[in-house]
Amino acid sequence: MRFQPYFASLFDSYFIALGVIIGGSIIGSLAAFLTGKPPLTEAYRISNIIRIWAIIAAIGGTFDTLYSFEKGVFDGQTKDLFKQFLLVLSAFGGAQTGAMLIYWLTREHII
Repeated sequence: MRFQPYFASLFDSYFIALGVIIGGSIIGSLAAFLTGKPPLTEAYRISNIIRIWAIIAAIGGTFDTLYSFEKGVFDGQTKDLFKQFLLVLSAFGGAQTGAMLIYWLTREHII
C-alpha cells in the first residue's frame, strides 16, 4: 500500500473492511443453516465478532501502521501520524457500515 495514492488506499481500506464483514457474515450464516442453527441470528452474531479482524485485514495486518504511528510520535512527523489515523478510521467506518447492513438485513433489533 506504500505505492498507492493515499486517497485510493483510504477507499481500499473502507471497502476491504466492508467486504470482510458482509462476506464473513454471509458465509457464516450459510454454515449455520447447514448445521441447523438460525442463519439470520448467526449472521448478526458473526458480524459483531469479526469486526476487529475486518479492521486488521483492511489496514494490511502488518506492523507498518504501528511503525508510522511511532515515527509520528517520536520523530515529530505528524503528517504520517494523521495519515495513518485516517486510514484506521476508514477501516473502522467500513466495518461499522458492514455491521449495520447486516443488522438491518437480519432485523435483529425486532427480536
